[in-house]
Amino acid sequence: MTFERGSTLVVASHNPGKVREIKELLAPFGIVTKGAAELGLPEPDETETTFAGNAALKARAAANASGLAALADDSGLAVAALDGAPGIYSARWAGETKDFGFAMSRVERELKEKGTTDFSAKFVCALALVEPGKEPEIFEGEVHGHLVFPPRGARGFGYDPIFVADGMSETFGEIDPVKKHAMSHRARAFAKLVAALK
Repeated sequence: MTFERGSTLVVASHNPGKVREIKELLAPFGIVTKGAAELGLPEPDETETTFAGNAALKARAAANASGLAALADDSGLAVAALDGAPGIYSARWAGETKDFGFAMSRVERELKEKGTTDFSAKFVCALALVEPGKEPEIFEGEVHGHLVFPPRGARGFGYDPIFVADGMSETFGEIDPVKKHAMSHRARAFAKLVAALK
């Protein structure tokens, strides 16, 4: 799939933080991005059991509804001691109101209940790129690290304030967004996407 500068791509997400991050990652390529909410597209139910499956489902729905190429991201936090939870349910743990303070507290509570000292975790991102009527192309990235409590920093979104990537001392909520974009799970999946677009 090739994109000319100035072509429009639908970001199949209703999460403003995610749409903003994808927009920033695509900006150097001159691709015009429109969020699904901006276009009034419905949010499909995520019924798949993997990040890649849910990303493909969302991208396909947005491409079919808009008639434009669509990019969807399904990503989340996988905590080793919680058997990979919240995983594909990362957003759902934040509830209807998308309260990630509540979701981070739940992660901390469940780790305490397990009585574990293993706070290792990873962020996983699957990107699905779909042109109307075509099969999705999937690109995946991961970043490994550990969790810290209480949450620190207000620069990221989602679970960023409790995640410290391997080799770092600050959380994703504390570091400069430019630094995060350079090494996040989404950045790693994007690097694969960009390589495929060239």
